[in-house]
Amino acid sequence: MTISRSIDAAGAAPAARPRLVALVVAVAFFMQMLDGTIVTTSLPQMALAFDTPSAAMSIGVTVYMLTMAVLIPLSGWLGDRFGARRVFMAAIAVFTFASLLCGLAADLPQFVAARALQGFGGALMTPVGRTIVLRNAPKSELVRAIAMITWPALIAPVLGPLVGGVIVTWADWRWNFFLNLPIGVAGLLLVSRFVPDERAEAAGPFDVTGFLLSASALGLLLTGLESVGRERVQPVVAAASIAAGGALMVLSRRHLSRAPHPLFDLSAFRLPTFRLATLGAGTGTRAAINAAPFLLPLLFQTAFGWSAVRSGVFVLVYFAGNLGMKVVTTPLLRMFGFRTILVANGLVAAASLGGFAFVSATTGEAALAALLLVAGLSRSLEFTALNTIAFADVGPEQRASASTISAMAQQLSMLLGVAVAAAILNLCRFARNGTASVPADFAFAFLALAVIGIASALRFLALAPDAGSDVSGHRPAKGSE
Repeated sequence: MTISRSIDAAGAAPAARPRLVALVVAVAFFMQMLDGTIVTTSLPQMALAFDTPSAAMSIGVTVYMLTMAVLIPLSGWLGDRFGARRVFMAAIAVFTFASLLCGLAADLPQFVAARALQGFGGALMTPVGRTIVLRNAPKSELVRAIAMITWPALIAPVLGPLVGGVIVTWADWRWNFFLNLPIGVAGLLLVSRFVPDERAEAAGPFDVTGFLLSASALGLLLTGLESVGRERVQPVVAAASIAAGGALMVLSRRHLSRAPHPLFDLSAFRLPTFRLATLGAGTGTRAAINAAPFLLPLLFQTAFGWSAVRSGVFVLVYFAGNLGMKVVTTPLLRMFGFRTILVANGLVAAASLGGFAFVSATTGEAALAALLLVAGLSRSLEFTALNTIAFADVGPEQRASASTISAMAQQLSMLLGVAVAAAILNLCRFARNGTASVPADFAFAFLALAVIGIASALRFLALAPDAGSDVSGHRPAKGSE
């Protein structure tokens, strides 16, 4: 598949500004990811406004997640058919308009409908945006470009609850959604100005069977994983959903590997770098690390009895680590290469998770802050390395499909980590007939995640010493291969 490319509005070749394109895409990503974490802080106030039980408000989170899950497989084909920039702008516009509707919602049905529309925009935004970045960044700029579009995923889960809490406390819950309006408008203007128009010259016919199979599989898997931590959901129901989703995923892969015009191309799985970083070791690493932003606020507030403000201050240290690593990520990858970073830094990230098992409400503030900083630094470096090595060997004709597959895998790994952590907390609580989680429960959860992280990090030893060297610039010494 060949890509046609136009000259942007400034008259310069678009490939000359890969970092600018990545930064523009990151703005849209930040809006989407901040919204996904900020909304949970608004649910109690929204329940009062809608005169609805608080438990019923979780449908707003669930419908958003399911809409995204069902429509993510569609993103690659739409980008090829109508042009990546056009689809990306449409996704931003839909998400922004849906945010306005969420803020104006007068009752629960209106809110649920608006959240479903938001999910539609979000499902297209991430994979298509990543495809745009990949097409505009030469290999020498790929690390920096990927680092730019990775920071929203690192910052938003940490910053979202704090921002949401401030807005709910000092303003009104509706501003959690109105906040997206200026960001969305700015994103549209920036995309129209700086992102080049490019599209596949010939997109194949739409694969209806592939879409139905992959969308149903992802929807069932995410529903099952998301329901693991919900007490009102029977474990057998969650297990059945996960099992059905897994079976459909197998059927989907079989169909996509045989169809003459598959919805997305699976050939990227033949690349060891993509396969390891997207599935297998990558899934385990992401699942373990993604559970930390879920567990830490619960540990501080539920187990330690801290106030939301004190908890938020310490979580900001974790956020500072995420942000601080960005300036040295590229030099570190150039110096040590992907394999060494993914293994060594992965072990550091896992060890920091295990370290939280040994903290208590009486742990010194300096020691806790140091552990949070190390966890944030290693999380940032590992995610950037994973997201970059995954596409280091992906060819131009594979990028749209690889981006779609990556988005699906990251959605699964994110919920997998939370599901594992929630399941361990619940099992520990049930085992001692408790009504609330205690520090020992969290210790078991952090240790289990550390084990997963260690096993996943060691799997990256299967990479060649020079894996992704064209991207990182690292050249291993002779005799090390």
